[in-house]
Amino acid sequence: MGYFYFSLTNSMAFSPTDTMPLSIRAKALMALESATGFILLGLVIARAVSLLK
Repeated sequence: MGYFYFSLTNSMAFSPTDTMPLSIRAKALMALESATGFILLGLVIARAVSLLK
């Protein structure tokens, strides 16, 4: 789980996070939160691009 969390935060922020969670549950919740934010950002950008056409 540690490698998955580290790769997920690196791919989205291009740097490790300021605080590393210690438990597997905290890593999973923080990974889910960052993935959700990344997907939401993609949807907002896609909607803005579709409105321009």
